[in-house]
Amino acid sequence: MIIGITKELVAGERRVSMCPENVRPFVEAGIEVWVEENAGLAAGFMDSDYKAVGAEIAADRAALFAGADIVLQVQSFGSNTQNSQQDLPLLRPQQLVIGMMDPLAAPQAAQQVADTGATAVALELVPRISRAQSMDVLSSMATLAGYRAVLLGAEAAPRILPMLMTAAGTLQPARVLIMGVGVAGLQACATAKRLGAVVEAYDVRPAAREQILSVGAKPVELDLQTESSEGAGGYAKEQSEEFLHRQRQLMTEVVAQQDIIITTAAIPGAKSPILVTEDMVKAMKPGSVIVDLAAERGGNCALTKQGETVVAHGVNILGPENLASDLAYHASQMYGKNMQTLVELILEDGQANLDFNDEIIAGTVVAHNGEVTHPHIRKLLDLPAIDTQQQGK
Repeated sequence: MIIGITKELVAGERRVSMCPENVRPFVEAGIEVWVEENAGLAAGFMDSDYKAVGAEIAADRAALFAGADIVLQVQSFGSNTQNSQQDLPLLRPQQLVIGMMDPLAAPQAAQQVADTGATAVALELVPRISRAQSMDVLSSMATLAGYRAVLLGAEAAPRILPMLMTAAGTLQPARVLIMGVGVAGLQACATAKRLGAVVEAYDVRPAAREQILSVGAKPVELDLQTESSEGAGGYAKEQSEEFLHRQRQLMTEVVAQQDIIITTAAIPGAKSPILVTEDMVKAMKPGSVIVDLAAERGGNCALTKQGETVVAHGVNILGPENLASDLAYHASQMYGKNMQTLVELILEDGQANLDFNDEIIAGTVVAHNGEVTHPHIRKLLDLPAIDTQQQGK
């Protein structure tokens, strides 16, 4: 059994799919681990660090794919829309490739991998159950994104976050609003609070109120019917345009008081809802800042431009991409632990064994034995349903 860890191809992607500390247990169990040359360098891990735990360094990417039974990546097919196509011809039947694949937005990638006969495991589909928490890469990366978003907002704002009493007078604390209080939003609340800001938070899900209070923020409560606003996995459900229109009206007065707004509202596989309209931006104070963590899905602000910072009506609007990569060392540690736990679930006596009776395996495998196996991905591709009893055979 050989596990291969590739260097990331996406421009600006600094993470690596496993750190040396994640490699060590596999080597000790008699499994070979090949690491592409300089795969961890951008995250702060040298080839010598991997050698020290028993891994081999592969200078040739094609040779790594040719020899590895399991290939581990951060941004794999579907997630890497820039250049992952160059890896497709390197895949072979029965080989496993594991990574983030953005399967709900790019289901065609599952078909492409299926056509090679390889098996694709999409980490975004790890179910949100207690047993799978240690494999949940979305939560891991969202935690870091929420932290980083506050730092970006603080840097862009023309004021400090904490109250400061000086001989030159008292400086009032910045007001920070977090819109969307999932994992990223809660971490943003906690980080802004630690930096001394006055923090408020809003989420359409009623259950979020206690979570907001638990991190020291104040819940923003609007006169809206929100009982049916939470869907599977703890995500917000897509709402009607009538609901969103009413929500925007009520939020305009709230956003006008803020110095920094961080938006995090995302719906898996769908365009992000517009929470901050242009009229709301016009109502904000000059010099205030919006950090839109939903920029990669169209943005929660109507004026967001993905990967850019724009100034509109005196407001700085940031549309950052891949924030977890900015914190590559710790992001790789978290991602690597998630990956290690999942690979350990897949391996049995040193060999890959996909048990489709396990809801984690069944939920994350999107392609196997030449077929797109995941029911929802098949539906997105307009493929007929298959007999789930046959998918693991």
